[in-house]
Amino acid sequence: MIYDYIIIGTGIAGLNAARLIPADKKVLVLCKKSPWDCNTFWAQGGIATAVDDVDIPVHIQDTMTAGVNYNDKEAVELLSKKSLKAVKNIIDAGLKFDLNDKGELAYTKEAAHSRSRILHADGDATGRMIHVFLLEQCNHEMATNAVVNDLLIEDGICYGVQFFTSETEQRIVYAHNTIIASGGIGSLYRYHTNSTAIAGEIQGLIAHKGLKLKDMEMMQFHPTVVKGTHFARKPLLSEALRGEGAHIVDENGYRFLKDYHKDEELAPRDVVSRSIFDYHKKTGLGVFLSLDMFTKKYFMKRFPNIYSNLKDLGYDLPAEKVPISPAFHYAMGGIETSLDAKVKGIKNLYAVGEVACSGVHGANRLASNSLLEGLVFSQIAVETSLKENFKISDENYTKNIKSYTRNQEIDKKIKNNLRKIMWKAASIVRDTKELEDALFEIEEYLQKDVGRLLFLRLLTAKAIIQSAINRKESMGAHFIRNKS
Repeated sequence: MIYDYIIIGTGIAGLNAARLIPADKKVLVLCKKSPWDCNTFWAQGGIATAVDDVDIPVHIQDTMTAGVNYNDKEAVELLSKKSLKAVKNIIDAGLKFDLNDKGELAYTKEAAHSRSRILHADGDATGRMIHVFLLEQCNHEMATNAVVNDLLIEDGICYGVQFFTSETEQRIVYAHNTIIASGGIGSLYRYHTNSTAIAGEIQGLIAHKGLKLKDMEMMQFHPTVVKGTHFARKPLLSEALRGEGAHIVDENGYRFLKDYHKDEELAPRDVVSRSIFDYHKKTGLGVFLSLDMFTKKYFMKRFPNIYSNLKDLGYDLPAEKVPISPAFHYAMGGIETSLDAKVKGIKNLYAVGEVACSGVHGANRLASNSLLEGLVFSQIAVETSLKENFKISDENYTKNIKSYTRNQEIDKKIKNNLRKIMWKAASIVRDTKELEDALFEIEEYLQKDVGRLLFLRLLTAKAIIQSAINRKESMGAHFIRNKS
């Protein structure tokens, strides 16, 4: 049997693609763990969109400015111009965003936006609300605990995928179209805000196939995550908090960001993250997010989930200051795609959302453009595939299909070391010597008999490190402390 579509991933990009594919098509959605294990579910702040036609050029400019004008301008124009219809489409389908006192959409502001244009749902649970809504809309076949380990590619055509169904068993499925929406690379880092299922294997697989990854050095670190928790996935304190007035202060109450950037808390994320990193290193002082400008009543209504989550950790918000530090958050780089959402060089393989590098984010993603990218480019992928109506014949795939070992005994120790290596070498501030040392270590690991999943993770880590070494000058999220 040949499916019309295989979709890898159950975040906003994958599930929105599934929603838009006609009901008569045979679709298989592959989910690495459970459908909830994705970054969309954890997204707090909201989804950016042009408010109206007049706002489109302003949204484009804000996106380009945040991205240090390294963005693909055509991709940014596509994102903003299609944002109005894409957001209207999902609202018309039944998704409910928060409204203001007049019953109109309640737009809010976040860092580096020149106006309020962020929509949110259930206060600070936008991603979760979108995710629940899209899951409810998904009537296609879904396989959980399906971990992709190979793409069946021959002569510029993708014939399907191979995936683990358990520790030892694997399955092969064929499809006329394959849409990769597997998310970013968070679990490669020691400290991150991502779902623990997000580990970047697919990016490594793309590299292994000789296809192009782009801008892999462009990794974004969120400035405000709760410090002091013992788990790797750090609780996020949404950008929207600062957008609505929260301040970053040291332990003496000093708002030191004014010494680094005129926009202080509303400066681009890379600037805020580096400022916190630098200030703490220079002074040794603790850094906190101060929320005392909010009334308790307003805070509980506008940020109910942050209030509840932090209460579980022992904080009384908004009265108490919360200790913060940056952590890995988002990959601007990924699988190089063209404006039609296709993986470059392959006729019927698409990549959408964080796994892709469409060029919209440049060197630094504008806050809340991520959910929008997933929404817009998943729509583009579906429209392109329906228009082209490409068909495969599985008999034309003549390569030997390998059987892989999922995990080896040595993998766990190497995975833990890899996270430390990435945090030290490819973090907020980079050093040429540390990057070169990290590349050497990763190359050594690649020579060992590791499991398939770790092998692919190592290839992704190698791509990030190599790209960081190749870019000799600082730009946006890539900040190099010295030059070789």
